[in-house]
Amino acid sequence: MLEMTREEFEELVAEALDRIPPELTRLMDNVAVFVEDEPPADDPDLLGLYEGTPLTDRGEWYAGVLPDRITVYRGPTLRMCDTKEDVVVETEVTVVHEIAHHFGIDDARLHALGYG
Repeated sequence: MLEMTREEFEELVAEALDRIPPELTRLMDNVAVFVEDEPPADDPDLLGLYEGTPLTDRGEWYAGVLPDRITVYRGPTLRMCDTKEDVVVETEVTVVHEIAHHFGIDDARLHALGYG
């Protein structure tokens, strides 16, 4: 398995977030991004997870709720990648994929766009 400290991986996630166009990040609302070492035991290969209410599903009722949560998992990403460059690419794909869920884009569309 490729070795990378949690701090190094968190930096890659931050860099991936920085590459999201500002016109999109300005539209993001009430969402927080986290890095965890491992996903839930029932899905050990999960690279990222979006939990929350997509912007497209929010209505007048949406107020005073906890932030949506995007989690990027370090362990499975490092296990599937052979080089640091692979980790950079996979981390960016994962970050974009989970942010897209925040915007209401489903997995089928993301796979068609190459972010599956």
